[in-house]
Amino acid sequence: METLCLPADRESLALAADLLKAGRVVAFPTETVYGLGANALDDGAVRAIFAAKERPADNPLIVHVASPGQLPPLCHVTQEALKLMEAFWPGPLTLLLTKTERVPDVTTAGLPSVAVRCPSHPVANALLSACGLPIAAPSANRSGRPSPTTAAHVYEDMRGRIPLILDGGACSVGVESTVLDLTGKIPCVLRPGAVTAEEIARVAGQCSVASSVMRPLREGEAAPSPGMRHRHYAPKAKMTVLVGSDSRVIPDLIARYDAAKNAVILAHESALPLLGDRRAYSLGDTPEDGARLLFRRLREMDALGCEYILAQGWKAEGSALAVMNRMARAAAFDIITLE
Repeated sequence: METLCLPADRESLALAADLLKAGRVVAFPTETVYGLGANALDDGAVRAIFAAKERPADNPLIVHVASPGQLPPLCHVTQEALKLMEAFWPGPLTLLLTKTERVPDVTTAGLPSVAVRCPSHPVANALLSACGLPIAAPSANRSGRPSPTTAAHVYEDMRGRIPLILDGGACSVGVESTVLDLTGKIPCVLRPGAVTAEEIARVAGQCSVASSVMRPLREGEAAPSPGMRHRHYAPKAKMTVLVGSDSRVIPDLIARYDAAKNAVILAHESALPLLGDRRAYSLGDTPEDGARLLFRRLREMDALGCEYILAQGWKAEGSALAVMNRMARAAAFDIITLE
């Protein structure tokens, strides 16, 4: 199959909409990461997403809509959900709601809930409006690989697997959306993203964070959200994340780098001058910088062929929780906290 990678203009958007209506799979940009989309109500089209990604079938998908008005046929919309949509949509917040029978089980991995969101990226919004369909779309990468934040990343993983990639430039957020479970008594963050638990609590009155955000799922534990059960975001190299003050982390990074073979350091921008001539790349200085740069850096490390990545993290709280969740899973939870 030939894979076209086209600038997201009027003609390519029309082509993408026609492909989606015909049951095909199309990659497109969102503000978080690039998505691999198909008609969420077409069983065969959704299965084509799983095939292109080589994604396990027990990993649910997020359904993207152009506006809240598309939701009533798909799920039961609560007053609490409406309040959160008014505050955060369009934007990087996914809501987990009880689904209707119209949504195929393949889209939700057989779960009674469906994850829905309205993206804010202009290309995603234009595509959803043009096709008039709810679009199921996980990240547009091969399963387990770092998520794509540029069209080139998508092409690297999806060439020959899908007919079209819409190029809308680099994603502004860089990590997937916050997934918020609204099916229980208290709103609960299952996957952290750019919308924090603290921001949600200010609107909803309360918000908890699932304990599984910073640990692997236990055997037999359910995975109601994408990005929880399987190996995710992983580079080819072994990765260790170090967290703490610069005065503790930098000497440890240097010692581990010097003792290793073919190692690379991912560090805060302010720490780079302290690392001498060692191979080191910036994650920026803020957690938001880290979120925007992480997946790009992990793909660059794959291209370098390094065998060991030493990464400087942040304390897993507030806006840093999202990037630390991705770093933890990329490192198979090999995290060292230096007090």
